[in-house]
Amino acid sequence: MFLNIPYDRAFEPLYLAYIAGLSAFRLAPRATLEIPGGERRLDRILDLIRDCRYSLHDLSRVELNLNRPATPRFNMPFELGLAVAWQKFGEPTHTWCVFESRGWRAGKSLSDLSGTDVYVHGGTPAGIFHELCNALVLAHHQPSVTQMATIYRKLPE
Repeated sequence: MFLNIPYDRAFEPLYLAYIAGLSAFRLAPRATLEIPGGERRLDRILDLIRDCRYSLHDLSRVELNLNRPATPRFNMPFELGLAVAWQKFGEPTHTWCVFESRGWRAGKSLSDLSGTDVYVHGGTPAGIFHELCNALVLAHHQPSVTQMATIYRKLPE
């Protein structure tokens, strides 16, 4: 499972919730953080998307960075676009899911997603667990939200 999420300190509780939740589904989360440098970052991202049957894209932190010059963060939607293109032109069995913390935002910032289910987690670990259950309803192993929360609580700080 390719995991396209922010890696900053403020997102850490949600990052760990994704790791715990996907692990409870017996899926192995993969992220660009795991690959050592040396190769161009874009090539590493493309390789990870290509190597994963599923990809999960959290767009909840697509926001304006106020440091001068004020610039929007486009990495997550860009990587989503790469996954969509891979599914469309490379591997039709690749499945991608979009997660957000607020229901209206993905439709406003990426209107091309119209007709796509966006899993709204409300910015909480419990919300992520619930939405993972909704997104992965066809997975072979179906853990409960309680089981995911138990794994989450046992993660080292």
